[in-house]
Amino acid sequence: MTEVTPSATNGPAAQTKAPAVKNPSIATGLTRIGRTPTGFAAHGLYDPRNEHDACGVGFIVNMKGVKSHQIVTDGLAVLENLTHRGAVGADPLMGDGAGVLVQLPDRFFREEMASQGVELPKPGHYAVGHVFMPRDPQLQAHIEGIIAEVAQLEGQPLLGFRDVPVDNSSLSKAPDIAASEPVQRQVFLGRGAEIESDDDYERRLYILRKVISGRIHEETKGVDNGFYVVSMSSRTIVYKGMFLAYQVGAYYKDLTDPRFETALILVHQRFSTNTFPSWKLAHPYRMVAHNGEINTLRGNVNWMAARQASVDSELFGNDISKLWPISYEGQSDTACFDNALEFLTQGGYSLAHAMMMLIPEAWAGNKLMDQDRKAFYEYHAALMEPWDGPAAVAFTDGRQIGATLDRNGLRPARYIVTDDDRVI
Repeated sequence: MTEVTPSATNGPAAQTKAPAVKNPSIATGLTRIGRTPTGFAAHGLYDPRNEHDACGVGFIVNMKGVKSHQIVTDGLAVLENLTHRGAVGADPLMGDGAGVLVQLPDRFFREEMASQGVELPKPGHYAVGHVFMPRDPQLQAHIEGIIAEVAQLEGQPLLGFRDVPVDNSSLSKAPDIAASEPVQRQVFLGRGAEIESDDDYERRLYILRKVISGRIHEETKGVDNGFYVVSMSSRTIVYKGMFLAYQVGAYYKDLTDPRFETALILVHQRFSTNTFPSWKLAHPYRMVAHNGEINTLRGNVNWMAARQASVDSELFGNDISKLWPISYEGQSDTACFDNALEFLTQGGYSLAHAMMMLIPEAWAGNKLMDQDRKAFYEYHAALMEPWDGPAAVAFTDGRQIGATLDRNGLRPARYIVTDDDRVI
């Protein structure tokens, strides 16, 4: 059984019940401006480097790691109760984005792939990548060919693909919005015989995903063609999109299947305050969901890029060059933070350690803080600049889950521990 433990770094975390403020999101007519790999190109007063959002985030976890479909059902209920934290565009059927992150539902995927004649290896020895694909069938086939080629080169067996069943009847039918809906595909990958540990397997999948994305980014010369790897892991999977909260469960049929079980669920409803909504910029990302904004983003991203020339790793060896860039230009603040957290954890830091490096408490001059804890922050201040908000961030690697506030403390959050071993 997978052990799942709650993790906290900077004290209490929880959702506020602020009144809804819903400004219409500009969504139509923007295709004329031009596209970047992650959204719209700079135009007039808009600059994609300033992507921020303010949203609703929550999670449910069974502390004993007991998986059930009830966690999924309750998580979707939490998400719908965060509707007031999201934005609705001029089109009432178009939201800024919503989604969920869960553990891999082994029984569900095992039976689904068996119906295609594919027998999955034991848990931990296969991975699932959830991929947004372009609508052009020829381009889809080309991208799947690249995935198969890179998987072979990286030594991870390709087990097969799966069409993700969806119901888009609840989505907007406006032509521009409907045209942005990607094709949903999942890729199943085996585990190379030489890989000894689960952590090393996750590391190889991280490299695989970065190489695939890099190949396609190079081919398109940075132009968005609709391809995006939502998640690729042996532990977790993300279902997200440009939805209102209630549309997530209605759109993804997998989430309502009783065989779809998890011990944790991380949910998010987006309010893209200064940004344009898009499918790939919806949360959760591969490790985090976030309420607030990272106002030190430009400096954070520049420092992470500067480190690429000098960083090395015993775990990655010569493969570390395959990871560059850590973040692509034009991503949202949360996407860049997720990239940084993933880079640190795949590089050997524990989840809690990496989060405390990236989002430290207000330790300087804090007479109430334990000296050992203060020494930890002082030491790491020389290694990593803080990613300051205001921000409330929920995070998980599929084994631990937690939440934290940045040192400004301006995005308050709360949690509760229930008698039936759940943290909400």
